[in-house]
Amino acid sequence: MQLVQKTFPGLTLLVNLNADRLFTVGTIVLGLLAGAFLGTAIVGH
Repeated sequence: MQLVQKTFPGLTLLVNLNADRLFTVGTIVLGLLAGAFLGTAIVGH
């Protein structure tokens, strides 16, 4: 990780600034996948 920070100092800044957006997008995607799984499980029975 230190090599990445030394090589790409701007990358760490971008990740820190966008961490909440990435978390939000990941949560939405996870929720959609869980809903699709439950939907197919309920309809499949």
